[in-house]
Amino acid sequence: MRAAIYARYSSDLQSAASIEDQVRSCEARIATEGWQLAGSYPDHGISGATSLRPGYQQLLQDARAGAFDIVVAEGLDRLSRDQEDVAALYKHLTFAGVRLITLSEGEISELHVGLKGTMNALYLKDLAQKTRRGLEGRVRQGRSGGGLSYGYDVVKETDDNGDPVAGGRRINEVEAAVVCRIFRMFAGGQSPRSIATTLNAEQVPGPRGRAWSDTTIRGHATRRTGLLHNDLYAGQLVWNKQRYIKHPSTGKRLARLNPPEQWISEDVPHLRIVDDDLWQAVQDRLAGIRNSAGVTKARATRFWEQRRPQHLLTGLVTCGVCGGAYASIGRDYLGCSRARRQGNCGNRQSLRRAALESLILDSLKAQLMQPQHVKEFIAEFHAEVNRLNAGREQSQQHTRQQLQTVEKKLEGLITAVADGFRSPGLQQTLDDLEQQKAKLVAQLKAAPTPAPRLHPNLSELYRQKVERLHEALGDPAIRQEAVEILRGLIETITITPRDKGLEIELVGDIVGMLALPGGSGSGVPAAFAGSAKVVAGAGFEPATFRL
Repeated sequence: MRAAIYARYSSDLQSAASIEDQVRSCEARIATEGWQLAGSYPDHGISGATSLRPGYQQLLQDARAGAFDIVVAEGLDRLSRDQEDVAALYKHLTFAGVRLITLSEGEISELHVGLKGTMNALYLKDLAQKTRRGLEGRVRQGRSGGGLSYGYDVVKETDDNGDPVAGGRRINEVEAAVVCRIFRMFAGGQSPRSIATTLNAEQVPGPRGRAWSDTTIRGHATRRTGLLHNDLYAGQLVWNKQRYIKHPSTGKRLARLNPPEQWISEDVPHLRIVDDDLWQAVQDRLAGIRNSAGVTKARATRFWEQRRPQHLLTGLVTCGVCGGAYASIGRDYLGCSRARRQGNCGNRQSLRRAALESLILDSLKAQLMQPQHVKEFIAEFHAEVNRLNAGREQSQQHTRQQLQTVEKKLEGLITAVADGFRSPGLQQTLDDLEQQKAKLVAQLKAAPTPAPRLHPNLSELYRQKVERLHEALGDPAIRQEAVEILRGLIETITITPRDKGLEIELVGDIVGMLALPGGSGSGVPAAFAGSAKVVAGAGFEPATFRL
């Protein structure tokens, strides 16, 4: 029987050594049972309240692939503390024919899933309530409830017993001077974007050493986020403005605003950075902007609740100068967001969204799989496949030779036993050889099959599929579906200004395109993907193209 180990520790209560302790205990159980260790799946410093853990996800993937027969863990709470996730895990493992055994509960059944899942869920809820109670008590003492605002340093303190006391803060004079300067600049009429550009031009480090942006400065008025809304600069510590809940599908934490009457506020005059007059001047200007006719009209539409249409290139285009993302500039143009919001990039050239989309689609349809390029690509592909296959064959041949040696030794010992030969340790030697044989046989069975050859009409298949998607973009009924398919095939688009225009580099998934429904397929293994580069001059006429 092949057994896999899962181990996890939470950063709040345990140390990294806990992983080694759990693995060691599970290995001892596997050795006692005489199982074969198939691998370990650790997750370091990740809460059991979420299933979005790399080790956990890899465990599920390998279980579906039949990589092991048993999962061993210290306790069911190591695998998950979420009741729904525990039930889903048990369902997936049962379907894959994999048993789940823990050192605490033994072999897991439906009864354990129900009882332990409920207990773990209650534990998380109780822990959250106790943590919240402790944080509230700390805030009411004028100490921080968590996090560190720009302009302050953490103070490490201890009580009379030498135990650490959390929540101590003191003013960072250098950062405090920057805070006061930002408040004066805004009160004097400058916009957050202009302030961010000035600070970045002077190379003034922002929060966490990052560049300044307009949103860092202005924040969100309702949530009281952003530097200009930070009540701590006025000597007021405000806590419990929002709470966090986890999305049931993604497991990501989402912020939810609490009613103002639930906010907890404490005076902390020793942490004041901005005087009353400057603070009030800034708040008056912020209120004036928020209550202006244009902002009021826009807010009345509740635009944030509307699902904005996703364009073909949304989130895929990056700047080749600074690496930042391209964002909408007005309605129909794209430009480097860092150049406009932070001022720390010299690429201020914008381009029409429609022109860029047409260029990308035409490149995919007409040039990405031109016959001369395809011929070179297929030749290189086959050379790489042959190289990989040769390496695999050599490894498999070595494994087969080892298997033959082990089998000969077993036959010799079995013949000797049949002739009456006995010696101390003979049974252990036989068991060791049997385990070696089983391991070698498993390696040979798990060896990947050779990669198939490419379809001879690869170029035409690719062109037809892109052409159909191009046509689908013009049909309102299926445009969004076509956009989502194409977006899944384009990894990145990098735009770099050059002397004679723009250089546009497109990296896409050729395999994904060839696997689209409606074609005969290419037989390309999923491990292979392609990239292409197109250089466009003025007006985006493709000048050169190569794979």
